[in-house]
Amino acid sequence: MPSKTLLESNLQQKPQTWHPCTQMKEQEHHQPFRVKKAKGAYIELENGHKMIDAISSWWCKSLGHNDPRIKAALLEQLDDFEHVILANTTSRKIEQLTAKLSQLCPSLDKVFYAGDGACAIEVALKMSLLSRKIKGETHRIQFISLQDSYHGDTSGAMSVSDCGLFTAPYAELMFDCEYIQNIPYVSGKHDPLWHDCETVWTKIEAQLEPFKHTANAVIFEPIVQGAGGMKIYSQDFLKRLAQWCKQNNVYLIADEIMTGIGRTGKMLACHHADITPDFICLSKGLTSGWLPLSVVLTHDKMYQLFYDDYESGKSFLHSHTYSGNALAVSVALKTLKIMEQDQICNYVTHTLQPYLLSSLQQVANETGKLTNIRGIGGIVAAEMIMADDTKRYAPLITEKAGELGALLRPIGNTLYWLPPLNIELQTIDRLKAITIEALLYISK
Repeated sequence: MPSKTLLESNLQQKPQTWHPCTQMKEQEHHQPFRVKKAKGAYIELENGHKMIDAISSWWCKSLGHNDPRIKAALLEQLDDFEHVILANTTSRKIEQLTAKLSQLCPSLDKVFYAGDGACAIEVALKMSLLSRKIKGETHRIQFISLQDSYHGDTSGAMSVSDCGLFTAPYAELMFDCEYIQNIPYVSGKHDPLWHDCETVWTKIEAQLEPFKHTANAVIFEPIVQGAGGMKIYSQDFLKRLAQWCKQNNVYLIADEIMTGIGRTGKMLACHHADITPDFICLSKGLTSGWLPLSVVLTHDKMYQLFYDDYESGKSFLHSHTYSGNALAVSVALKTLKIMEQDQICNYVTHTLQPYLLSSLQQVANETGKLTNIRGIGGIVAAEMIMADDTKRYAPLITEKAGELGALLRPIGNTLYWLPPLNIELQTIDRLKAITIEALLYISK
């Protein structure tokens, strides 16, 4: 039995919230913001201080906080039922959502529901691998991903991610993956490489050649790599990659968890390259960040591979307790409706995108602390130029910008804005001023 002294000591310890993706020792010097409520593009703290949510709360609040239309849809569903097991049941709204999602890419009309983004990645990986076994293509087990990719923090998702800080400590849990190098990164749609990457593609095709008979699938974040540093790459590269996969019987898995549902100015980032993958994974903006929900879209040929008598062993036996949660489904339906009614993609492409880019360029011009300005849709990013390249500036700018009125959370040395897609331009003006002051302050 523990001694009385030890028991008393344990009772005296303060309960502690262990924050995600955070070094807790560092947070002792940079206290978390205490949130009271949120509305539109703003988060309000307990002391009444308001902050612009410049990162859409980890890239999911595409329509801002507390939209009354989404709240009404949630409350309406709550009057009926909050959650029922999706296995052996269905409902009008989930059937409506399935039909709506099938319109995003008409040939992908089979919809599998999961929980969060990483869960959707696991579904796509497992489905693609098991389909090969069913087809007798047991030699096709190799997964291919892109350099600097990130697909989530579960074992399979980590295995196809190239972010060492997130994955290296867990090598024993992961399977091998090949990574395409020398990705043709661009500053935006006006970059020549965006339209034609022939010179780069020749080298990439040589990298792929050894795997054309053993590759199962290529998984990618279309157009923008998020956690890898908000890197934008050529749509021509993606088009050529899709063609190579089709020619060599290799599946394409599109991780649209961050880029999907309007973030890049199109409902799917794959639309920039006019490609149709075998799998599309969606989450985050799907519910405008109200509730966890993810889906995997695939085609009828994939569906038919698993369609057989139970005794055949072809069933896809994967599930999550809250798959197709009714509340999440109701807000997803409303989110998609608002995207259409408010013409969000049109606003993002013709108004938000150029305004974000010009505003971040002004930050760079006035501070001299940013380089490699890039952007597409509702995303802009740049690298910070600081005198001491051994110092971690991310927590400093998060704290200072928070004091000034904006929630920023740089990825390493990459500062980015990824605000709600319906953010007002005057709010971006305020965000610009805050970013300028924060950068000048921390660089002293």
